[in-house]
Amino acid sequence: MHALRRLFCTATLLGMSSLAALLASPSAHASSAAPKDGVEYKTLPSPQPTDAGPRKVEVIEFFAYYCPHCYAFEPLLAEWVRKQGDAIVFKRVHVPRDAGVLPQQRLFYTLESLGLLEQYHAKAFAAMHVERLRLASDEQVFDWAARAGIDRARFIDTYRSFGVQAKLRRAATLMQDYGVTHWPMLAVDGRFLTSPGMVAEGAEGNQSETQLFQGTLQVMDQLVAKAKAGKQ
Repeated sequence: MHALRRLFCTATLLGMSSLAALLASPSAHASSAAPKDGVEYKTLPSPQPTDAGPRKVEVIEFFAYYCPHCYAFEPLLAEWVRKQGDAIVFKRVHVPRDAGVLPQQRLFYTLESLGLLEQYHAKAFAAMHVERLRLASDEQVFDWAARAGIDRARFIDTYRSFGVQAKLRRAATLMQDYGVTHWPMLAVDGRFLTSPGMVAEGAEGNQSETQLFQGTLQVMDQLVAKAKAGKQ
């Protein structure tokens, strides 16, 4: 099972083939109905501060636009977030990697800074995974933004701003503080981490990528409930 998890991490980090292809060997039906600490999720040794307030639960997704698993997970996650309503505060953190990913990371934080993330987040994913745009340089990102209908000059000014630079530094800090090793990965209430890779480790029987995503959301349901219980 540990080898399976490493395969998922490696595939995600490199943006390679889908998780389903990596799960060809016999393995598991996700035990997300009774997730185990250290398997389907883990408790952080040091809780991290959150901005959710005393009655809500903060949920953070660590993701990257280039990641095929993040792209496949996005519709299911978005629906899960919608169903949570006001019970949670949901945030995304675009993880860093190398110079080729930096323009995509800046794209995300520029959209966030402009208040355009809700409108353009799915379109940015589609640009990479449907239109097959690389978005690996500043100019490629600027051209995409302009074609998508965003004012080019305003976008560029924000993209190059100190505010976006601060968000990049913050993303790197959060990734380190939470011990994020692969993505998509989700943090709940500054205390718990889970991911499709972790759910795969606790699975039994052959599972599709979608089944692992659904299992991850079930684990998240229980972690949110656990966090809520601790706030009462």
